[in-house]
Amino acid sequence: MDPALAGHRASPGPTRLRTNHLAEAFGITDTAPRFSWTPPPGTLRQAAYQISTSNGWDSGRVDSDVHGFVSYGGPNLGSRDRFEWKVRTWNVAPDGIEAESGWSEPMSVELGLLHPGDWSARWIGPDEPDLLAPGQRPGYALHRNFTVEAVPDAARAYATAHGIYELFINGQRVGDQQLTPGSTSYHSTLQVQAYDVAPLLQPGSNTVSAVLTDGWFRGSFGFTRDADMYGTRTAFLAQLEIESAGGRSVIGTDETWLVSATEIVAADLMEGQRVDFRTAAVQRKPARQAVLREGSFATLTGPVAPPTRIVEELAPVSITRLPAGHQIVDLGQNINGWVRLGRLGAAGTEVTLVYGEALDACGEVTQDHLRPIDFKNPGQFLGAGQVDSVVSAGTPGEFFEPRHTAHGFQYVSVRGLAETLEPGDITGCMVQTDLERLGTFSCSDGRLNKLHGIVDWSFRGNACEVPTDCPQREKAGWTGDWQLFVPAAAYLYDVAGFSRKWLNDVRADQWEDGVIVNISPSPGTGVTVAEFMAFTNGSAGWGDAIVMVPWEIHLATGDTVILEENWDAMNRWLGFVRRSAEGNRHLARAALRPTPEEHEQFLWDTGFHFGEWMEPGGPAPDLFASRSLDNGIVATAFYRHSSAIMAKVAAVLGRDAEARGLRELSENVRRAWQHEYLLADGTVSDQTASDQTVRGGTQSNCVRALAFDLVPDTARPAVTDQLASLVRDAGTHLGTGFLATPYLLPALADNGQLDLAYELLMQDSAPSWLVMVDRGATTIWEDWDGIGPDGSAKGSLNHYSKGAVVSFLHRHTAGLRQAPGSAGWERVIIEPRPGAGLTSASTSHRGPQGLIDVGWTIDDGVLTLTATIPSGTTADIRLPGEPATAVGPGIHTFAAASARSADTSPDLLRSTP
Repeated sequence: MDPALAGHRASPGPTRLRTNHLAEAFGITDTAPRFSWTPPPGTLRQAAYQISTSNGWDSGRVDSDVHGFVSYGGPNLGSRDRFEWKVRTWNVAPDGIEAESGWSEPMSVELGLLHPGDWSARWIGPDEPDLLAPGQRPGYALHRNFTVEAVPDAARAYATAHGIYELFINGQRVGDQQLTPGSTSYHSTLQVQAYDVAPLLQPGSNTVSAVLTDGWFRGSFGFTRDADMYGTRTAFLAQLEIESAGGRSVIGTDETWLVSATEIVAADLMEGQRVDFRTAAVQRKPARQAVLREGSFATLTGPVAPPTRIVEELAPVSITRLPAGHQIVDLGQNINGWVRLGRLGAAGTEVTLVYGEALDACGEVTQDHLRPIDFKNPGQFLGAGQVDSVVSAGTPGEFFEPRHTAHGFQYVSVRGLAETLEPGDITGCMVQTDLERLGTFSCSDGRLNKLHGIVDWSFRGNACEVPTDCPQREKAGWTGDWQLFVPAAAYLYDVAGFSRKWLNDVRADQWEDGVIVNISPSPGTGVTVAEFMAFTNGSAGWGDAIVMVPWEIHLATGDTVILEENWDAMNRWLGFVRRSAEGNRHLARAALRPTPEEHEQFLWDTGFHFGEWMEPGGPAPDLFASRSLDNGIVATAFYRHSSAIMAKVAAVLGRDAEARGLRELSENVRRAWQHEYLLADGTVSDQTASDQTVRGGTQSNCVRALAFDLVPDTARPAVTDQLASLVRDAGTHLGTGFLATPYLLPALADNGQLDLAYELLMQDSAPSWLVMVDRGATTIWEDWDGIGPDGSAKGSLNHYSKGAVVSFLHRHTAGLRQAPGSAGWERVIIEPRPGAGLTSASTSHRGPQGLIDVGWTIDDGVLTLTATIPSGTTADIRLPGEPATAVGPGIHTFAAASARSADTSPDLLRSTP
């Protein structure tokens, strides 16, 4: 070997191996998996790769810089197949020499059961002659005994349920996943978990059992507390396969299994869980035979997203006993999950746990702000739920952990326990999808660091199975919330598999006419008691999630398959929008202009729209009035935005003719918006055709005009001045609602108003982000005044959508963003834009190429920037007063006078492709 190459050959191998975006590919049901890896650090770029699998496939050297989503090319895969894969690369070193890396650590891949015929097990459940009310239904144990002659060579359990299940073998809980089988649109998709259970088996007699409760399948759910959404009977399906030298033996659920009562008296995701540990001794009933249930095998699928787990445990920061005897536990952090209680009192003691996000004036947990409207009884409210209880059996070592429910809370009121709780007696369990962290941020301002932290926690508290709006009152996968926050989420965490799983449900729930429903997973509109749950579907800004979310995931990862999977659904949604625009005119516009003008075919001004939901100082939301409101200025803006994104998607997918057509459509919609809503002086019109037309000249509409490129370049200064004036007229406060807030600061900063953007960011009187920080928030509030000056609570205190502001901290303050035309972070722009007296900021993002790390400080008028650029990445460095500099992989340091450069950078806008 050439001595000069010896050092290079010893270089480390690739890292962060993934299969279909998953770090754990166990039980998957994709027979054409795709492999990704991160090239070794310290190199300029990958020149070639070689993949080798334990089942006989070797790609040989493939000359390519591709290291994401490489298709498996080995033997055809079938049910239960297992193999490992590893990769090595040839990389160009900084000295220009190509060198071979070492092999990566191997990654295991195992397929689950692919076909209905693989199942000999049958769906079973408990016989329930008298069905109790939702929230009052008990948990059941389904079990059977079996014999194993010797320790098996391998053993797998495949399990799922209509409800929530926990699986046990010989009394030991199987795996660490929570709330299985997870939340999906059960009519179309039901996840199956696969487990390696060989270590739990023993020669001789064994017992397999499962605890089954209502879960998402038939428990109460959402704002309306509808129940029995997917069916009225719970069911369980499991197949245990034991392999030994003698072959494979199968133990599956069938009518020979027995059903017994459990200590779970009632369990419901919304209401809570009640347990009586005396049940086995006091209320023992003989086991009875399980009954066969109807259940699909065609809808079963393996994992697409990481599993849900307890990802963190929190000790109390304080425990306070009130005069009434209740003990108030403060975790110091609003989370999603439950508590584990290890002090239950003497036998027969009933302890009640009331969970909440806030305390009242007396220091007691309050839930008043979380009670939803009772649509069956106007003017009344439903209970907030979130109450657990346990009756002690007095057994040594007894503890209570309600794993068949979940709550959004910071505080717990422990009632009925005479003994004084110690910090070690109670633990908060943070339950979420087990997402990998990718991004960080910090700066010299402690309040901004705190803001970033509460946004991070708020997202984590809403990342349980699906992206929810809030973890207490609704737990619902609202489309609008996720499309707003996904750019920030994808920077901070690997949400590719998480989003892909959710998008599978969004497509499955799409209506025949192309409407995207507001909430996914969804059982359909026929199960709800609230009329608005049907007529509000199809709203601009919510339905557009089917376009915007896949695009954001593509930009973050470089994955094109997520675009292909959702292309048809995007087109069906756009078809609905286009038909609505071309076939309908708002009555107010028709009264004003009896003969439609040419541009009106591109105005989307009819149908229900949430509009700029919850604008500060705006009218209270009125869903029923919104059915007849002209929200065309908002809806048409999203029509333009989604059609423009779809043109880019079509180009990425090589659909050139469709891309041209979509660009033309998008431009026509843009011109129609200008014709209808832009005045001759270049400002957004504030005129309304009638009292049925929403105001035009608002902060929100000016923001969209800039962010969605609705106005010509010649009008941008006028709209920017209009926006700045509106902000100043509001006392330098934001006036944006749900849809426009993520774009507000970038729209100002990128159009010559960086100082004003920072003034809004640092504003500490309501409405503002820092009010949340100063009033002790640990997660982002639904309302800007979620906690009032008097400490009273309003609305949900864990709604992450307003937290999308952290993208401004990443892209503007710290200065790291992806370059136009790049996907997967192959090209980046680093341009710090300090303000508000900040003297330092740093951010990092672990993208597909590797870790990008940026940090800057200002000292004595000099801005010093340090940037770490990974293999295969180029960075454009832009510093004030200095020419742009292109650099490649490595660690780079630059210095420049800290005087600010011109604040006009149109490509800074949200996720510019």
